[in-house]
Amino acid sequence: MNIVTTEKFIVNDLQIADAANLFAMMSANSQRFQRYFPKTLGQNLSKADSTVYILRKQKENATQIEFTWGIRDASNHKVVGLLILKELHWDECIGEFAYCIDKNYEGKGWISQIVKETSRYAFETLKLKTLQIIAHHTNKGSVQVAKKCDFKWQKTLNALHTPPGEKPLDMELYELYHER
Repeated sequence: MNIVTTEKFIVNDLQIADAANLFAMMSANSQRFQRYFPKTLGQNLSKADSTVYILRKQKENATQIEFTWGIRDASNHKVVGLLILKELHWDECIGEFAYCIDKNYEGKGWISQIVKETSRYAFETLKLKTLQIIAHHTNKGSVQVAKKCDFKWQKTLNALHTPPGEKPLDMELYELYHER
């Protein structure tokens, strides 16, 4: 099922046939993704790993534990990024967005448009009431996405994320609330 479709990109479920492409995209961006996506990167170290990753994500999507979607270039349908709706707390109707995109697609406004469209989906279809983006203040792209998508800064979360080989980082919490 397509979550978002435009002339430039498509956001939908990952398929087994995407394993080689997902592995290649993660590998080509490994240095960029290492700091904020180390777990996802570590689960995609080979085509076989990506196959296992996709199978697990398909099950998680089906059971609504977490949603992981591929961001695809509409011109060739290759996976060029990931959008993840995680930390789902169904009792409180809260979820958190995480995203990454290939360096060749960065800065084109795709993630902002995807987060806006997927926020509507999360509110209207999944019935979530609060969406979050958590970003380090130096991750200017992610902070810009939050602001462009009308997420409001809430607070600093002390020592929330520890990148490989680094000290724990304070992260900034942004939230968007569903208005009915």
